Amino acid sequence: MRDPGTSPQEIGPTEDGSALRVRWADGHESVYAPRYLRLLCPCAGCVEEMSGRRLLSPESVPEDLYPLAIHYVGRYALLFRWSDGHETGIYPFELLRKICPCESCAGGATP
Repeated sequence: MRDPGTSPQEIGPTEDGSALRVRWADGHESVYAPRYLRLLCPCAGCVEEMSGRRLLSPESVPEDLYPLAIHYVGRYALLFRWSDGHETGIYPFELLRKICPCESCAGGATP
């Protein structure tokens, strides 16, 4: 059985369309700004595989970045095609929950 904390019930844009909203099976709701997600891209081009050191320079990511497309990867992740041309990062649902930026989730991750 899947963990309700990492099982999305609903995935879509916020009402104003400026961010991604995920409502999890445990009732929690996460809201992710596009640039926040892009800066935390887990792909090998953005994170050094052996050390986990971030390779992506925040200065290289536009402030007005947005997703051109969002695709499901099986039943476990999302793949974004970003307006800066990047499209190789797969974001497992477990990672998305771990980096939830809300206060109750300890502020998420630091890009």
